[in-house]
Amino acid sequence: MRIAIITGASSGIGREFARQIPKLYRQLDEIWVAARSTDKLKELEKELPLPVRIFDGDLTRDYIYERIGRELERKSADIRMLVNAAGYGLIGEAAKLDMKSQAGMIDLNCRALTKMTLMCIPYMSAGSRILQIASAAAFAPQPDFAVYAATKSYVYSFARGTGSELKRKGIVTTVVCPGPVDTAFFERAGASGSDFKQKFMSGPKDVVHKALADSAARREVSVYGAAMKAARAAAKLLPSRLVILLMKTGSKKAE
Repeated sequence: MRIAIITGASSGIGREFARQIPKLYRQLDEIWVAARSTDKLKELEKELPLPVRIFDGDLTRDYIYERIGRELERKSADIRMLVNAAGYGLIGEAAKLDMKSQAGMIDLNCRALTKMTLMCIPYMSAGSRILQIASAAAFAPQPDFAVYAATKSYVYSFARGTGSELKRKGIVTTVVCPGPVDTAFFERAGASGSDFKQKFMSGPKDVVHKALADSAARREVSVYGAAMKAARAAAKLLPSRLVILLMKTGSKKAE
């Protein structure tokens, strides 16, 4: 059974991947979607042209991996694409934000993504693709977004490292690093998005379309938009302290 697996599929970028993948990859038998919201996943199921297998549950808990693992083995699954899109962020000074929520961010953004990837790799083969959803925040430390940016730096490094390891098997890994995306992300993060971020906001359809195109082209990194590409270049060339200063300055001007 040829399948695609998408985490965080109930909303935002994950939901958009679920919509676009069947249009580009017509040889799939099923799409497996994972998220906490059962109702939203059932709504998504009605939209898609392929059979959908729903795994509703908390990706920071073991039971959902046990369920998916059993089904992978039972169906002798051939995973053609894995998209790890589950994650969240919190805006504000790290010392002032809720500690439990920040630890949960690490669990979901890093540990869950790692666990899902390692569980799926044995069911992948030449031509399979992994898309790890990071962020342009991965490129440099970010004040008032410190833990989130750190988790996405982990995703970026993990994707590049495992991607190199998997090349010999013909498995393509692409790490997706968008800037601000017009989803409900900022509502959960604790802000609607500053004017500074709104200026660089992209639509999820465009970000996902480019990510899938970059994956098909076997690119290791997918960055949507000239502004985010410039941010990546600046983070490579400039000292971190200067990048942090520039971000602080830009945020203050937008206030």
